Amino acid sequence: MADENPQRARRVRYKGTHPRRFQDKYKELNADVQGLEVQKVRARGHTPAGTHRPICVGEILEILAPQPGETGLDATLGFGGHASEILPRLRPGGRLFALDVDPIELPRTAARLRAAGFGEDLLLVRRMNFAGLPHLRPEIGAGFDFVLADLGVSSMQIDNPARGFTYKAEGPLDLRLNPQRGRPASALLQSLGPVELAELLDENSDEPLATGLARAILQEGQERPILTTTHLANLVRRVAQAEYPPDSLEEDTRATLQRTFQALRIAVNDEFKVLDQFLACLPDCLKPGARVAILAFHSGEDRRVKKAFQRGHRDGTYAQVAQAPIRASFEERRDNPRSSSAKLRWAVKGP
Repeated sequence: MADENPQRARRVRYKGTHPRRFQDKYKELNADVQGLEVQKVRARGHTPAGTHRPICVGEILEILAPQPGETGLDATLGFGGHASEILPRLRPGGRLFALDVDPIELPRTAARLRAAGFGEDLLLVRRMNFAGLPHLRPEIGAGFDFVLADLGVSSMQIDNPARGFTYKAEGPLDLRLNPQRGRPASALLQSLGPVELAELLDENSDEPLATGLARAILQEGQERPILTTTHLANLVRRVAQAEYPPDSLEEDTRATLQRTFQALRIAVNDEFKVLDQFLACLPDCLKPGARVAILAFHSGEDRRVKKAFQRGHRDGTYAQVAQAPIRASFEERRDNPRSSSAKLRWAVKGP
């Protein structure tokens, strides 16, 4: 006979005051019922596990100036932080199209926004890459009144070791924004030669140790495939230790780790190619006078946005463009260190 009073499994408890492992942060991962704990984490200048803090919200709202009845686009919905601020400003009669390629996080964000009262008449969620923007033409009529693209990877993707984005924890070396498509970074490494890998590290992240890293990574891969984030991270640390002076070793090593993982992520997701496609098709989807705001997080992205806006300004596509990027305020950089590298550029469609 089955036990009529089965014992309930005990919930895993925090190990210490501030748990380090993602899976131990059960309070942060249940923000709906643990709001106080989330506030404490944010007060320490950290991002609660499984969440994301939107960057330059005030600046973006000022640029886009969403109005009731307008049609807008959030090309990279992520956690929905920017969208949650934009949506109330579109009532009554407005619409916000929201795109994202992540099949894991998109349903969670959509459910959160629906629970906040944003129905399908106002918020139209689509799982797609923003390079496919022309596919929305039949739905948007005359075009968008404003467009936002936040090109950064969301914190809930970075912090979850199972997604393979972070060098700080053990996980599969994946780095795909959509794990249902393409090949993971571990497979990419096995397909490249030393020259190709060095060029990838240099082009995607301006890594000064590109040649030495490429040689070491491929030599290691011949002996044992690099399948985990910690395997790659430990190898990068060994190379860095041999190259950097002791007085800056820790800081320089951390930067090289960040650049290495960034370069592989860009390659795995073909991020530069899809950004170029998005920037090329964007003007045809805008109404005259439409406002565009794009938030970039490294030089490769920012250069592409800057040049696209400048070309559009010269040929009359854009009536106005940002002369210089807007940076997060000192207060925001202090409260949210992940905003430090953000560069915000804007443009206004010509008549």
